[in-house]
Amino acid sequence: MSRIGRIPVTVPAGVKVSFQDEQITVEGPKGKLTQKYHPEITFETKGNAIQVERTNEEKQTKSFHGLYRNLLNNMVIGVSTGFTRSLIITGVGYRAEVQGGLLTMNLGYSNEVLVGIPEGLSVVSEPNGKLTISGIDKQRVGEFASQIRKLRLPEPYKGKGIRYEDEQIRRKVGKSGVK
Repeated sequence: MSRIGRIPVTVPAGVKVSFQDEQITVEGPKGKLTQKYHPEITFETKGNAIQVERTNEEKQTKSFHGLYRNLLNNMVIGVSTGFTRSLIITGVGYRAEVQGGLLTMNLGYSNEVLVGIPEGLSVVSEPNGKLTISGIDKQRVGEFASQIRKLRLPEPYKGKGIRYEDEQIRRKVGKSGVK
């Protein structure tokens, strides 16, 4: 059996989970999420935990087993506590600010870069060059953070650019350092 799929998903108080028409619906204090699932996967509620089971031992079904367990777990965590991803903007004159539904960034290009903030996500810009993206859907938070990071990837010589807070940039020595 899948080691990830075997672990039961604990449902905290205040979160409701329902399964009908091959769709998972999770409601909590922060919002509501839905996800379709494959009919070869079944869900059993046991108290405040949900056990994910599979109907056969095919390779594809085994893959779905762990996948849907993790998707359900992420949905439960999202509607109860939410997800955040932090970015650090490094460089002289590089900055970002939130204006309504737009993220305005100066990244060393001749013009400002404007990015629309997707529905359901919130972005907080701090004066020290830190951006914090938060929301209830882990996939959307990570995808939006990745799109912002792609606007100015961190470079290895001076370390300028946009990087994740927990990312380490391997610095290189420039031409003058090699003698």
